[in-house]
Amino acid sequence: MAKFLANENVPGEVVESARQAGHDLAWIAESSPGADDDAVLAFALAESRVLVTFDKGFGEMAFRQGKTATCGIILFRPRVRSPSYLAQFMLAVLGQTVDWEGKFTVAQEGRLRVVPLP
Repeated sequence: MAKFLANENVPGEVVESARQAGHDLAWIAESSPGADDDAVLAFALAESRVLVTFDKGFGEMAFRQGKTATCGIILFRPRVRSPSYLAQFMLAVLGQTVDWEGKFTVAQEGRLRVVPLP
């Protein structure tokens, strides 16, 4: 089972819901609050955790800036942003049988776009 790292922009109640569902989900807000994106990505790599985020900047870092992101990144792009909806949405995505490592995934309602990272 994959291990995940939630970016600081993931609400705490969403993190807690994923943990209660049995996902191994660390939260950067607990270990390194205020960390910049480079530090978040480095933490995900060092801990072999797939980064889950709402920040499109991580795609830019991996594809345009050439930053190593072999840990994998899941970019959540839901239409609704209420914490209860986000918790259900994240659980539905993390419950998929996808090999997240080495992939950049965009998760939208009813669609996962999975692209190999450079």
